[in-house]
Amino acid sequence: MVNNILPPELLQARARIDEIDQEIIKLLADRFFQTLQVGRIKASQELQSFDPDRETQKIQKLRQMSEEIGINADLVEALFTQIMQEVVKNHQQLKAEL
Repeated sequence: MVNNILPPELLQARARIDEIDQEIIKLLADRFFQTLQVGRIKASQELQSFDPDRETQKIQKLRQMSEEIGINADLVEALFTQIMQEVVKNHQQLKAEL
């Protein structure tokens, strides 16, 4: 850029990206709230925090969805694996508190 003036279409695209990021954070917060409910149920029923079959099925479904819409399935798997690890950690903390 010669005079640091950015094209309006670039500014619009960045603004939309910022909106999407806010939506992702809100959805992630909702997801963690829902998994907290699951964690409470598991803790009260003395169920295991980690369900390997459920996680495997979930990852397979997410990979399939990613491939169908052209998103890097390895990236999606890595993101959701990290999210699920955080959920398990939260469930274990809940169980320890009860």
